[in-house]
Amino acid sequence: MKVGFYPGCSLRGTSREYNESVVALATAFGLELVEIKDWNCCGATAAHSMNKALALSLPARVLALAEQQGLDEIVVPCASCYNRLSVAQYELAHDEALRDRVIEIIGMPYFGGVSILNVIQMIEKYIQKDLAAKIVQPFGRKVACYYGCLLVRPQHVLQFDRLEDPQHMDALMSLIGAEPIDWAYKTECCGAGLSVSRTDLVAKLSGHVLKDADDRGAQAVIVACPMCHSNLDMRRSDINNYLTKPIHTPVLYITQAIGLSIGLRPNELGLQRHFIPVSFN
Repeated sequence: MKVGFYPGCSLRGTSREYNESVVALATAFGLELVEIKDWNCCGATAAHSMNKALALSLPARVLALAEQQGLDEIVVPCASCYNRLSVAQYELAHDEALRDRVIEIIGMPYFGGVSILNVIQMIEKYIQKDLAAKIVQPFGRKVACYYGCLLVRPQHVLQFDRLEDPQHMDALMSLIGAEPIDWAYKTECCGAGLSVSRTDLVAKLSGHVLKDADDRGAQAVIVACPMCHSNLDMRRSDINNYLTKPIHTPVLYITQAIGLSIGLRPNELGLQRHFIPVSFN
């Protein structure tokens, strides 16, 4: 089975391990991810607050390329990329004048017919039905499923279940033998793109997330967003300084957790690239 694939900038750079785990998991279930040729940045971070037409043209070009290359459906693992592509598709579908302007900017046809899947939707659609039969090592630990901001908002566009208390990731983790905790920070912000310019704010916001997970006994935090992973993992020393108490809870992508449960090797999933070691011995 082939499906389109948009890795975006993060999966080609700072979140290389996410890309590795997405591809490894897809391959293990017979899913071939076909990368969109000549893709560009989706305009995440500041573009949408500075120039609306440009901010929509960047993701629209990606979608137009997918259409041009005969891809009816694309997997977009990065929550920020998924958000920008989905919002662009929604806005262009509801504003004909804006759509015409964007088509003029990108210089290619755009019809808005590509189906966009985030990584959780990919797992639910193509992997979940065969998952139980492939589990060789249940992920028998308490986990905090952290959705962050961009996977669930805006609700009227993304239509994610239970805006403040989503359950999809929890259900998938339960399938592989984990015990998702009930906690308060599922959809709170980690600080996102302020990681470089205001690391102090990231330490505070991400610190609240990790502290609540740790206080409730989580043995791992599960994410589906490169920025969330980067802030919770790479900025851990800043977080621990803010909290004045070291928290060593590892942060895994959901694709890594599922990969471990079906017997994929840690290096196939990029676990060696984490700042906080992933060890459950």
